[in-house]
Amino acid sequence: MRSKIHTGLSRRDGILILVGASVVYLLNAFFSYSPSLPPQILLPTPHRQELGFEVPLPPEPKIIEKVTPPPPPVPKALDLGLSKIPETTKVIHAPGWTLFQNLYMANGTLFVVTSDPSSFPERRKMISTGLTALNNPENIRLREPTDQELQFISPEEASARWGGNLELNERHRIWSVEGISMLVNEPVQFLDHYYHFVAELMFGAWAFIYGTFNPHARIVDSTSSFGRAPTDPSLSSFMPPVPGNAYHPPELSRLMFLHATANQWKDKPGFNAYFMHAVFPSLNVETEEDWIDRSNATFVNSTTLEHGIPQKAWHFPMAILTDRSAAFRGEACGLRNQRIASEPWEVLVEKGGIDPVGQWWGDVRHRLYRFAGIEKDHRITTKFTYASQITATDAQEVLPLPPDEVVITYINRQTVRRHLITEHHEELVKSIQEMVDRNRAEGKNWVFKDVKPERLTKDEQVKLASETTILLGVHGNGLSHLIWMQPNRYSTVIEIFYPGGFAHDYEWTSRSLGMRHFSVWNDTSFTHPNEPEVGYPEGFQGTSIPVHGPTVAKLIEDRLEGRLHY
Repeated sequence: MRSKIHTGLSRRDGILILVGASVVYLLNAFFSYSPSLPPQILLPTPHRQELGFEVPLPPEPKIIEKVTPPPPPVPKALDLGLSKIPETTKVIHAPGWTLFQNLYMANGTLFVVTSDPSSFPERRKMISTGLTALNNPENIRLREPTDQELQFISPEEASARWGGNLELNERHRIWSVEGISMLVNEPVQFLDHYYHFVAELMFGAWAFIYGTFNPHARIVDSTSSFGRAPTDPSLSSFMPPVPGNAYHPPELSRLMFLHATANQWKDKPGFNAYFMHAVFPSLNVETEEDWIDRSNATFVNSTTLEHGIPQKAWHFPMAILTDRSAAFRGEACGLRNQRIASEPWEVLVEKGGIDPVGQWWGDVRHRLYRFAGIEKDHRITTKFTYASQITATDAQEVLPLPPDEVVITYINRQTVRRHLITEHHEELVKSIQEMVDRNRAEGKNWVFKDVKPERLTKDEQVKLASETTILLGVHGNGLSHLIWMQPNRYSTVIEIFYPGGFAHDYEWTSRSLGMRHFSVWNDTSFTHPNEPEVGYPEGFQGTSIPVHGPTVAKLIEDRLEGRLHY
């Protein structure tokens, strides 16, 4: 049976074909759509005059020239720093104290680079081997300096050692230690003692710096920076500003102990560190270990030289070299008073750099006052000009009168070594108190204070010293506080010795600040220029030192009443 073949489309088939064709059309139109510009009519362009107005022509095409930058200049040589190694110069010198400009160090040895060694002081007046000082011929010989401590070399030799090769674009092999460095070439023998460190070493250092840079002395060019750090007003600082146009010396940058470790320059009570942090808060302290490190970094030996290994050196633009043994080779210290600070003090007083009434110490005094919380003007109001202070026959003549309240301070040492016989101590305190009470009854504002410093804080000790006009006690470290007294016309230090004994420690220091000093042997007193000979008899360090209390009380009263003239 033959099947039927349908040749026509059903209604359903037609609809499906129509829908499919529509979908294909729409998809094709969607994916191929691109907006086209309207058709343009192109007409021949008539002449501008035919149009009746100017038709702007298209701009001429710009021609961009390609500029090739010139090649960077080729340096003839790299920066060599200073073209020549600067020679060393001596700014000022006193035995044991030398201020150098451009001092060098390599392998632990200091080098003075100079064409004229004769322009420098004798080497032994500047430096020693730094050994512990003993009073015997062998030790004295061993402290004489050698080439290991300091050498004089020519500029040519310095260039051969440390100079750069210009042909090879080499820098000099020298590294500058910026600022003012103080090199302390003394053993630990005296450094851990409050008096010897603060009232002698740093006391002398300040006299040296203050006096050298003081315009009155005309030692250095006042326009030169000489290590002064520039002041940046954008940097905050709590340090008190220098008032007006007041002179202020450049600050020390670092203190370098060549023979002392970090703890060996500090005293047991802690005043050395207290002083350093309070007065020089930005000072960098380097110790023996640092000096060894610097020496090792520039170490040379025969093997180094044989192999042609370049040598290196440190350069100190400004350096103070201080040496205790060298100071004792001077006249003032060695022959007259045994105080290393006296050498720079005498030189700078003579040159007009410091005054004999203690104004030169005023900045240091004020810094410690402020640290201790004492609001007091450190400046000393004197009757005369700076020049007359320098030339005054007696320094105290130019000082102001004492404050309204006159404080008499007794440093009581009865609980430590070296002190008075107990009964004599009691009589001394009783005699002074009775004398003060009698004068207070007459309307005088005198105050007596019997103090044991070890029971006070350091701030309290400084405050007490700042208020004191008469300071007395047995020879000992407590009298070092005299450097914090505010000098006036009656400022006095009374030092009690075992009869026959005497040392210039506090005597010279008192006078260098314009204050009077009296030495007492039981019932006898002495003062400059009639001091006794230096002596340390048996009993000097003992606990049975005699003193006649009424004699000391009368000495104080006569001093304050003006019956003892200058």
